[in-house]
Amino acid sequence: MLPADESVRLLSEGLEELDYTGLYSAYARRGRKPKTSPPAMFKVLVYGSMEGKFASSEVARACRRDVNYMWLLGEEPAPDDDALNRFRGKQLSKAVEDLFYQLVKKLREWDEIKYEHLFEDGTKFEANANKYTFVWRRSVGKHQARLEQKLGGLLTDLTGRYGWMGGISAQEALIRLDALRTEPFVHGRGKRKTQLQRDMEQLLEMTARGQKYETYNETFKGRNSFSKTDPDATFMHMKDDHMRNAQLKPGYNVQLGVEGEYIVGVDVSSERSDQLTKETNTPAKTAGKSERFTPASGFQNRVSRARSPITSARTARDARSKKAAPAPKATEPCGFQKNF
Repeated sequence: MLPADESVRLLSEGLEELDYTGLYSAYARRGRKPKTSPPAMFKVLVYGSMEGKFASSEVARACRRDVNYMWLLGEEPAPDDDALNRFRGKQLSKAVEDLFYQLVKKLREWDEIKYEHLFEDGTKFEANANKYTFVWRRSVGKHQARLEQKLGGLLTDLTGRYGWMGGISAQEALIRLDALRTEPFVHGRGKRKTQLQRDMEQLLEMTARGQKYETYNETFKGRNSFSKTDPDATFMHMKDDHMRNAQLKPGYNVQLGVEGEYIVGVDVSSERSDQLTKETNTPAKTAGKSERFTPASGFQNRVSRARSPITSARTARDARSKKAAPAPKATEPCGFQKNF
C-alpha cells in the first residue's frame, strides 16, 4: 500500500528500536490503560512534526484520514485530540529527553553522525510569565542591607526598653516579647495598641521581610533577576522587540547542537549571555564528544579574548595608522548655504 521508499517507513523502523520503558513508567500503575499504545502515540506525534502538523487537532484529524498515519497506527484506534494533548503534556514530557538521546545514539550506530564537527547556536524565547513581576538582585541587596540596619537599631531599643542583655537575636526577642504578653492584642479602628504589641508587630514584619529576601537570594542562583510567576525565567533582551523600547522580558536561552543536519544536543538555560550557557555537546547523553566545535557569535567573544601576538600587533598598527591619518578638509559650502 505504501511505497518502499516512503519516509514513514524509515521513521517507524528507527523508532521501533527505542526503549520505551521510561515512557511506560510515566503512566500511573492504577487506572485504565490507554486505548492507543504509548509508542504509537509517540510515532504519530513525531511524524506530525515532520509534516508540519504541531496541533493535536491536526494530528488527530490526520490519523482518521491520512493513510500514512493509519499505517503507523496499524490496528490500533486513532487517538482524538484530547488524548494526544494529555499524552504530550503528562506522559511524554517526562520521557521525551530520554527518547531524544536514544535516537541520537541510534544515529551514531547508523553512521549518520560521526561526532566530527558540532555546530551550536540558539535564540531566546519569552516565558509564559508576567512582564512586571521582576525581582532584581541589586535591589534586593540594597533593601536587605537597609533592613539589617533597621533591625539592629530595633533590637538595641528593645534591649534598653525591657532591660535585656545585649547581643540578642530577632527570634529570641520574639520569644521574650511573647512571654511578656498578659492580655490579647487589639486590632481595628479606635483600639489603642500597647507598646508591647507595637514592638512585636514591628519585629514580626521585619523578620518576615528578611526571610523573603533570603528566599529571593536562593532563587537567583547566580543570576541578576527572576520572575515571581516563573522563578526559572530570567529577564533578558529578546530578538523580537515589537515595541522597540529594549524592554527586558522574562525568557529562556535555548541552545541547539547540530551535526550532519541532525539536532544532537539541546540546552534550555536561564542565563542571559551565550557565554554562560553550557555546551550541548555532552558525552554522558550522546555517548561521544565531537572533535571540532563551532559556536555561535556569543561564544566567539569568549575565544576572541585570547588573541595571538600577531593579531594584537596588527590591531595596534591599524589603530596607530588611523590616529596618524590627517583629518579631511572641510568642503566649501554651496551657494545656497552662503545665501542663507
